[in-house]
Amino acid sequence: MSDNLDFVTIEEAARIVGKRPENIRDYIQRGRIGKYNEHGEIIRRAENGQLRVSLKEIRIFLSLVEQGLEKHHHAGLHPELGFYNVPEYQRTKHVHRLHPYLGKFIPQLVEWFLKRYFQPDNIILDPFMGSGTTLIQGNEMKMHTIGIDISAFDCLIARAKATKYDIAKARFEIMEIEQRVTVLSNYLAQSVGDSLLLFSEDDMEDLKERLLDECSSEYLRTWFAPRTLLEMLYYRQLIPEYQYQDLLRVLLSRAVRSSRLVPHYDLATPKAPLPVGEKYWCKKHNRYCIPIDNCITKIHAYSGDTVRRIAEFDKLRSNKTIKIIQADSRKVDLAAELVNTDIANCLIDGIFTSPPYVGQIDYHEQHIYAYELFGLPRLDELEIGPKKKGKTKQSQREYVLGIADVLRNILPLLKPNGKVFIVANDRFHLYPEIARLSGLRILDEFHRAVTNRTEQGDDPYQETIFFMMKENQYGAINRSD
Repeated sequence: MSDNLDFVTIEEAARIVGKRPENIRDYIQRGRIGKYNEHGEIIRRAENGQLRVSLKEIRIFLSLVEQGLEKHHHAGLHPELGFYNVPEYQRTKHVHRLHPYLGKFIPQLVEWFLKRYFQPDNIILDPFMGSGTTLIQGNEMKMHTIGIDISAFDCLIARAKATKYDIAKARFEIMEIEQRVTVLSNYLAQSVGDSLLLFSEDDMEDLKERLLDECSSEYLRTWFAPRTLLEMLYYRQLIPEYQYQDLLRVLLSRAVRSSRLVPHYDLATPKAPLPVGEKYWCKKHNRYCIPIDNCITKIHAYSGDTVRRIAEFDKLRSNKTIKIIQADSRKVDLAAELVNTDIANCLIDGIFTSPPYVGQIDYHEQHIYAYELFGLPRLDELEIGPKKKGKTKQSQREYVLGIADVLRNILPLLKPNGKVFIVANDRFHLYPEIARLSGLRILDEFHRAVTNRTEQGDDPYQETIFFMMKENQYGAINRSD
């Protein structure tokens, strides 16, 4: 047997995993496992007696076959980075699920790289922050984190996740505002009960009229049932009375997202609102359903869930800095933004980020309900690589220049030996040019299967994590690492 216990001959592998040698050869031919030499190095062609296979790779593949997930496994994919056996509740642990977000990576991916390449007290930057996954996971690992994003709503989500709460007070505010909206909801549902012990019927009608008068959004009037609209508008009206307003806005936004007049199976990218009360065949529940006609059901469900999540993170968080900046990463003066923080005048140890993918998501549009509800400013025109611009050669070129502009702007604040990790679905092979334009050298690439994508189907999908460092440090890297 080989000196490296993981890399064995085909015959040895077959005996160890209980398969026939021809099964192992079939896995190789179908690209499910790789070919290696006796030193564990990937090879294309092996001399007689030199071919080895990885026991770890075979075992992972066989485990995926057993789970019906073998379509996600191909030779060359990192065996650990698919996180095949991580269940949904861990992929969305604590505040990572305060609000759904298309295009975010799972916290386990961030954790894997931060654990191996960085140390506590390091400073980690994410210039495409999104909903703040890197910031939260880095803080949990006792690192200072900085996030930049052009989207006002992304920054709202990240602030709600990152805030240090008085848990008892937050629980009280969340539950009280829910109870107050429930009074109106009961009246609207004609289950008056105790509602009119608190308000007269005239008061209720006046409240309804005021709420509708304040709603100038055609989108809100079109995509929500009448009762839903009134409940969410009343919740919005009450928010300024409380301390943790960002948290309440995110909670309400999450409930509103789930309360639109859309099919249950199409919450992520709905095309048009459904008529109120009209039945449709639901692929999610395999039966006829009707669109939701209220918001209080989701408010109730997410209120308890939100309290649980912030309390869970409160036990894990560190006292390290979390800095959230709403700005264009191509132009932001990062040093100025960090003044008056604990990490002012400090260089950054590393970058871990996932920029938008070319022509895949319109990031402002995916949260249109929140922008309309809260009147947040939209800066769609500053998005890099939006879906509406497509995947043409021109769009790809604009994308390359945009990402390179971001990196060139922030790299002066990166330590000379700072490490850069960029998660990308580089199907157009744009990142070598991005690295060149940015003054970076790609040192390594990690390829992973993306599985269990919430609301995005389960088709095979791959990502590359590029490991880069400053070009002028390449010689030092080779000598020291």
